[in-house]
Order: sequence, then structure tokens, then C-alpha cells
Amino acid sequence: MTYTWLYAVAPADTGAPPPDTPGGVAGEHPRTVGAGGLLAVVGSVPGPDFDADALQRRLRDPQWLEPAVRAHHRVVSATAGRALPVRFGTVYRDDDRVRALLTAHADAFRTALARVADRTEWGVKAHLDKARLDQARTEAEAATGTGGPPDDDRPGTAYLLRRRAARDRDTRDLADAAARARQVHLALTGLADHSTEHPPQPPEATGVRDPMLLNGAYLVHRSREAGFARAVRDLREQHAPVLRLELTGPWPPYSFVDLPTGDGAP
Repeated sequence: MTYTWLYAVAPADTGAPPPDTPGGVAGEHPRTVGAGGLLAVVGSVPGPDFDADALQRRLRDPQWLEPAVRAHHRVVSATAGRALPVRFGTVYRDDDRVRALLTAHADAFRTALARVADRTEWGVKAHLDKARLDQARTEAEAATGTGGPPDDDRPGTAYLLRRRAARDRDTRDLADAAARARQVHLALTGLADHSTEHPPQPPEATGVRDPMLLNGAYLVHRSREAGFARAVRDLREQHAPVLRLELTGPWPPYSFVDLPTGDGAP
């Protein structure tokens, strides 16, 4: 018994995945199911491993989850620019359920396809760059002979003054960086067809100690990708050393597709 894993929805003229398309989440070769003038890029996965209970266990298993997410992404990327990526973990009992989905929601799928046609997603993250900011401040103070809290002959008082000055400085730095991150997002939004902000990721997820102040996603037409990348480079220079900007992409437009998935999961 097999179930049907859904990767993407594409226009009817997309055609079948080529033989060299990467294997899917179960190592299967992706194929297509057609209905409603659309094609679904799918894969056949073993039922005992992908029924509702088994899938929930797998989603809690990092050793399975990480390579499976990469496999899903590789299949979606093979059709990028002509397809709508589907949320990871969307499974149907059989191909007929997928055909019913395409038929019932054909108009919604076509509207979404038109929205992302010839467009890709780019991600921009902004972190406070505390190390570079502190270094720049130290160099400026050394050059001018300024900096530090007021002198005080009492050691305990001097220590408290230094602590308070450092705390106030950190608060100002964070507020300045947050305002700059907002400026970056507004500037990039003006260059994109659509934009959205995801919640900032914690240090545990990124491995970066400095706070993340922007986790933006931008839908950009292919003809404007080079200009978008240049704008990020310019903004990186403009807001250094306060912000550290990271550009990733191009990606399939995951952040800009909210597809109906119907009721067909096992």
C-alpha cells in the first residue's frame, strides 16, 4: 500500500519531471497527476511509514526530518518558476484524492500560479553586529581620546557607573539597529512584488548570539533579481557596522503560497 506525497502544483503544460529529478522523501522518483487543467508533482510513499501516526513520529525525529526536508526542497526546486511549492508533510491517501483537490480548487491554484509566475523568493536576515559596532566605537574613542563613564575616586561607584553606561549603550544600540532593520525592510519591499516578515529566529536556531532584527522574505521577478541583490549590498554598506545583513536565495516562493489542501490525508 502506498500514499501520495504532494510536492507542488504546476500548469498543465509543465510536463512530467525529467528522469534526473532528485529522489523524493522516500527516495521515490517524482511523477505528475493531472486534473482541472493542472498538474500535481507527487511521489508514491510507503503507507506504513507515512500514515498519520507514523508521519507525526517522523516529524519529531531530527535524523529523518532534516534529509526529508532537503529532499522535498530539491524536488520543488526542480520545478521552480513554473510551480507552487506545497507545505512539507502534505500526504493523500491516493492519486484520486489529489485529482479531486486540483479540480475543486482549480481557480485558486491558477490565481496563485499567476501571482508567482517568473518570480523567486529571496530571504534577508538582519542581526545586530555587536562585535563590529564595539570595535568601531573603541577605535573612534581611541582616536579622539574620549569614551568611558565619568571618573570617580570610589572603586565601587566607578564599577557601577561603568555597568550602567554599558547597559545604556547596549539599549541604544539595539534600538538603533531595530530602526535600521525597519528601514532595510521598507527599502526592499519597494523593490519586490510582495514581501512578508517571519518571526525572528532565536540564537539556538541560528547559532548567532546577536539578536535577529529582521527575517524578511521578498518575491522578486527574475528580471529584477540582480538589482535586488545590488540593493542588499548597498544597504549592507549603508548600515554597517550596526547591522549584519545576510541574503539567501533564490528559493521557490514558499512564503507567498497559501494553498488549499483539502481533506484527503490518510
